Order: sequence, then structure tokens, then C-alpha cells
Amino acid sequence: MAMASQKRVLLITYAEEIVDGQPIYLSSNSLPVKASKLEPAGHAFHAAALRLIGHCVEADADEDDEKEVSKEKEHVYVQSSDSYSTKGKKKSDKESYREAALRHHPDKQASLLLAEETEAAKQAKKDEIESHFKAIQEAYEVLIDPVRRRIYDSTDEFDDEIPFDCAPQDFFKVFGPAFLRNGRWSVTQPVPTLGDDKTPLKEVDSFYNFWYSFKSWREFPHADEFDLEQAESRDHRRWMERQNAKLSEKARKEEYARIRTLVDNAYKRDPRILRRKEEEKAEKQRKKEAKLLAKKLQEEEAAKIAEEERQRKEEEEKRAAEVALNQKKMKEKEKKLLRRERTRLRTLAAPVLSEHLLGLTDDDVEGLCSTLDKEQLKNLCDQMEGKEGLDRAKLLRATLESDHKLKDEKEVEGK
Repeated sequence: MAMASQKRVLLITYAEEIVDGQPIYLSSNSLPVKASKLEPAGHAFHAAALRLIGHCVEADADEDDEKEVSKEKEHVYVQSSDSYSTKGKKKSDKESYREAALRHHPDKQASLLLAEETEAAKQAKKDEIESHFKAIQEAYEVLIDPVRRRIYDSTDEFDDEIPFDCAPQDFFKVFGPAFLRNGRWSVTQPVPTLGDDKTPLKEVDSFYNFWYSFKSWREFPHADEFDLEQAESRDHRRWMERQNAKLSEKARKEEYARIRTLVDNAYKRDPRILRRKEEEKAEKQRKKEAKLLAKKLQEEEAAKIAEEERQRKEEEEKRAAEVALNQKKMKEKEKKLLRRERTRLRTLAAPVLSEHLLGLTDDDVEGLCSTLDKEQLKNLCDQMEGKEGLDRAKLLRATLESDHKLKDEKEVEGK
């Protein structure tokens, strides 16, 4: 379309610097032709229009393009991402990918080839554009695949250093960032924080319980791992997965050992845990002392009871000994009195026996001495003292017959 017709029917504004009358060189399969005052069309038309209304930014030329180029191509303009952005809204991964793909698609970057003077340079630029676009596609494929995304994120530069010791007052400053840093690998989110010196012990216990059962999603790619995309079949893929798992198992164990070391080091030095241990130790000591005191009191009470029992037994034994002694004395006295009454009876019966009255003999008198008790003997003797001769003999005979009769009755009852 001629410039005259453009001025009569102006459908969209355009930049004067693009049609400033300077010659523009175009390449094609035919011989180069010198042209001037060409109107931008196609992608160049839209780029020029967007640039005029402020939706394009000036892009830095690549290092390879910093060499001398034609004056007409000193500046390259690319479409600004702000032209399609929604203010205040965060773009999703898919939206960001689409925007990057559109921006760096080889068809969109075709104008960059015009800046190259030789076919070799154009081909190199084309390969560079296609390689960059392919890298964007591969990056998106990694981001949307959970397994490949996890592996990719695991390769980020990370500080695996574990703090081992610190001053008591610096505990939270040293170990807090270490836990926060390693929390990114946790399968369970959000990760509890270390807290501070005033954090309740219940939350402290929950924190250490979480880290002692820590589950990490971190992967450990190995240089000799098989590329699962190259698997020829499902079984081949599973075999590759098993082999890759074996390669990463050692690193995984080392990772869990590293995390366990971090938790152990922190638990040993946590001032809150140390205070609780001291309190538990003091409480244990207090209970121990109370137990020892109770045992001592119990032993003293038992000793007191035993002493009282011993004294009681001694008193009983003493009283029993006194009773036994008294009984012995009484028996001795009774025996003495009995012997005296027997002697008395023999003395009183001697005249009767000497005169052989009523046929009484020494055996009869001895029989009465052995069978009659002290009181009976005393009564008999008292009666005989007031008698003489035959009357004494009658008393003896009557007593003897009474004794024989009593013996006979006992024998009958015994049968």
C-alpha cells in the first residue's frame, strides 16, 4: 500500500522512525534488492504499534550480536510481558509457560535472523532460538511432572551443614535456621518451628516428635541412573526404577542420618529440655529422699515396736518366772507341811501300833500318809490329839476304811 493511501485512510498509528526514509536491506533466494520507505507489516507492524503505546520494552542484544550490524538493526524490540499481565494476580505455571512459549517461539523470533549478515550466522542464530525454545518446553515438562520436579528441586544448591555445638544463649540463633532450612524437604507441611525459650513444653515435644519421625521427599540423583524416558516397555521401566532406587538408597540413608544428627544435637542442647531434665532429676531426687525418709521412719517404727514387744515379753517372762518361783515356793511349802503332817500322823499312830490295837499296822499308817492330802492329814491328826489309845485306833480304822471304800468306787467308775 502506498504512503499516500495510508495518509488518507489511517487505520492505526505507526512510528515515524520506522519510515524515516533510510534504506532497509532484505534477504531472499534472489539477489539483494535495495529498498526504501517500507511500511512495517505482519509481526513487525504489531510490534511497532505496541511499542508506541508503551507495551514493548527494549531488549539487550545477545553477546553474539554485539558485533557491528547495520544501522537499521541496532535495536531489537520484544513484546513486553506487562501487555498481557493482570495486575494484582499471580500467574500460574501454565500461564507463565504459555507466555514464555509465545514470546520465544521460533516464529516470533524470526525477525532476529534479519540482523545476521551471513547464512552461517543466520543458521547459528536459528539453532540458538530453537534450542532456547526446546529448553523452555523441557523445563515445563519437568515442572508439571511431580517426580521429575522433585528430582530437579533436589539438585538445588543447599547447605547440608549441621551445627554441633553452641553457647547456651545462642541455641535458637544457631539451630533455628538449620531446622528452617531443612524443613523444605519435609513431606508434611507446614513444618513446626523451633520456637523460643518461652515455648510451652507440649509444643516442644511435638516439635521433636515431628523431627524424629521426619519424612523427606528429597531425591538423590546419581550419575549412573537410568533415564526412565528411554525405557522400551513397562517392565523395562520398572527394572530401571529398581536399579535407580538401589543407587539412591545409600544417599537416602545418609540424609536421614544427617537429619537425625541435627535433631539429636539440638535435643541435647535445648535449654528447655535441659531445664525439664534438671527439674525431673530434682523431682526424682526429692522422691528418692522422701522414700528413704519414709523407709527410715518405717524402720524406726518397726524397731520401736520390736523394742516394745521385747520389753513386753521380758515383763511377761519376769512375771512368769516370779509366778513359777512363787508356785515352786508354795509347792515346797506344801510339801514341807505335808511331810510335817505325815510325821505328825506317824507320831500319833506310834502308840496304837505298838499296842497292836484293832489290827492296825505300819503299812496302814503309810497308806494313809500317801493317800491323804495335807488338810485331811491335819484334820485327822487334830482329831487324834484329843484321843487316847483305843479312840485313836478307831479314828485310824475309820479313816482307813473310808479311804479303801473311796478307792473301790474309783475303780468301779474306771471300769
